[in-house]
Amino acid sequence: MSTVDASGEATARAARSRGPIPKSELAVAAVLGGLGVFALVDAHTINVPASASAVGPRAFPYAVGALLVLSAVGLVVALVRGDRGEVEGGEDVDTDGGADWASVLKLTGAFAALCVLVEPLGWLIAASVMFTGAAWTLGARPWWRALLVAVVLNTLVQVLFTQLLGVYLPAGPLEGVPFLG
Repeated sequence: MSTVDASGEATARAARSRGPIPKSELAVAAVLGGLGVFALVDAHTINVPASASAVGPRAFPYAVGALLVLSAVGLVVALVRGDRGEVEGGEDVDTDGGADWASVLKLTGAFAALCVLVEPLGWLIAASVMFTGAAWTLGARPWWRALLVAVVLNTLVQVLFTQLLGVYLPAGPLEGVPFLG
């Protein structure tokens, strides 16, 4: 790396480090750290059977928790040093525009419908409702075409899970249909 590149990078970092650290970037670090601590604490509650090998069932949760905490610490260090995320500069993004909260609420409602309906109505119907609602929210017209695609895709998923993987998704009122498990 030449001295011009090094000084250019230092100048760019100094320009980015001016001003306070954005709260949104600190929030990401806090969420990462919180998830890591939760994973570490929760991993400690896992019962280890006497027949477990040297690694045991706690190893993976401990590793994930430690990586999350280390990532959070690394992010905070980078923020303090002046490394900040760049504002989206794409031509198709209005950086001054606000969030479309109506669409966010509709998408959240479609996902909540899946969570509530999957047991009583089964995977095929509940996932089709979610897919259709999400597609309609994101601009799919006409809605019935999104519903048709949803039914075909979700039937394929249910058959693949049931027949190939042996994982039985809830069938709901379609319990008696042979290929749905």
